[in-house]
Amino acid sequence: MEETDREAVATAVQRVAGMLQRPDQLDKVEQYRRREARKKASVEARLKAAIQSQLDGVRTGLSQLHNALNDVKDIQQSLIDVNKDWRQSINAIENLKDVKDAVVQHSQLAAAVENLKNIFSVPEIVRETQDLIERGELLKAHKKLMDLECSRDNLMYEQYRMDSKNTHDMNLIHTYFGDMQKLSEELAKQLWMVVQRSLVTVRRDPTLLVSVVRIIEREEKIDRRMLDRKKQTGFIPPGRPKKWKENMFNILERTVSTRIEGTQADTRESDKMWLVRHLEIIRKYVLDDLLVAKTLLDQCFPPHYDIFKRLLSMYHQALSTRMQELAAEDLEANEIVSLLSWVLNTYKSTEMMGNSELSPEVDANSLSLLLSQNVVDQLLSKYMSTLTSNIIGWLRKALETDKKDWVKETEPEADQDGYYQTTLPAIVFQMFEQNLQVAAQISEDLKTKVLLLCLQQMNSFLTRYKDEAQFYKEEHLKNRQYPQCYVQYMIAVINNCQTFKESIISLKRKYLKVEMEETLSSSHASMDAILDIIAKEGCSSLLDEVFMDLE
Repeated sequence: MEETDREAVATAVQRVAGMLQRPDQLDKVEQYRRREARKKASVEARLKAAIQSQLDGVRTGLSQLHNALNDVKDIQQSLIDVNKDWRQSINAIENLKDVKDAVVQHSQLAAAVENLKNIFSVPEIVRETQDLIERGELLKAHKKLMDLECSRDNLMYEQYRMDSKNTHDMNLIHTYFGDMQKLSEELAKQLWMVVQRSLVTVRRDPTLLVSVVRIIEREEKIDRRMLDRKKQTGFIPPGRPKKWKENMFNILERTVSTRIEGTQADTRESDKMWLVRHLEIIRKYVLDDLLVAKTLLDQCFPPHYDIFKRLLSMYHQALSTRMQELAAEDLEANEIVSLLSWVLNTYKSTEMMGNSELSPEVDANSLSLLLSQNVVDQLLSKYMSTLTSNIIGWLRKALETDKKDWVKETEPEADQDGYYQTTLPAIVFQMFEQNLQVAAQISEDLKTKVLLLCLQQMNSFLTRYKDEAQFYKEEHLKNRQYPQCYVQYMIAVINNCQTFKESIISLKRKYLKVEMEETLSSSHASMDAILDIIAKEGCSSLLDEVFMDLE
């Protein structure tokens, strides 16, 4: 306290020293005193007000604490009284067990009385429902079926509440309503028949399809209600949940798969074009079905079913499965081309998924491939292997046919300018053209691979051609009277070399990209060299023939 006084005195001295620094300020001492007195009075008033406010708050807090203490004592006393009353009422509760059982029994009997009419008329309702199902009045039949199920479920629920372990009574109720389960199954069969033919039904009788969807929606609501009650009570009626909506989509999926698989009308043995026909029928059926689904079927289902997208997914999956099955078969080269062309090009083209009438619901570019890239690569590899064997066989056969012409007694044909030639170059390059046009239907990459294969086999073929021309010359030298038109056919062979050169250049210019030409320059030079040798040796043999005749 003394230290505080000293600090206050020191502070006051400093203030006074600051006020009286000049002699003329002594005249204002009285004025300074009054001003400081006013400040002191103001500070004392604020202090008094603050202390008074604090005292009031403390007084109020003490009062509230006192009241709270009294409330706690009252609550404690009340709890003691409640505990005392509860202990005294235990015996009374045990005495009310009979009343409780009577209440449960009364509830069960009340449910029985409420459903008494339905209980006694179950056989009659079953017959009426069966007749309605047979007449195709599915909504009315389902209404009666729901009434029967409601009566059975209420009775079984009351029995479950009274004695959940009494299986005898539960089985008795279930047996009495046994025909109802058969009705439910019969009605389901009728529904699934309509669902299977939904794309046909929606055109002829859309009302019937709407009725089926309404019935399925009713059952879905009942399923949800029964599952909620099971969470609360543990009881669920037999046969629930029916999951008819899930079954409906499963049946639609099986129907789509069956429709895709059932489009194969021919086999390879009965029709060489079986695969082309099969794929064309699939294309037509799928496009027609999706157009019907978009324009008509979508209006018969609630929006949350998203039926068009579900069907689109089903068709895509069924097509993918079917394409994989076809790819796994032992396909011939032309069949591989048909399959890959359909999968890679036709499927997403305007002839099918890219059709303008399907947009914007169907985005062809967003659809995944029907065949994995691995399967596509395997098919392409098989196609190239088969094509290689075929080209080798075709070239060998063409050369054998041309050789047979060499020994004929008639002169070879002449072109428009009168120059001798055989049909060999035309046959060879017509075959190359056909295979390149087929490959171009699939992809540019395959077209390039086929062209490289053709030129590679052409190189080997020209070597054999040179050997056969040399053998032809040697055989003639053994007997110069045979063959009779040796000179004319040797001229034709020489002319063929020029035709081969021109055809190779034309083929490369038509089917080979400019940037790929450099990679084939060595192969082209090799073929040119072989053709030059054939022509040179042919000319030499003709000169030898002339010299021998002169001798």
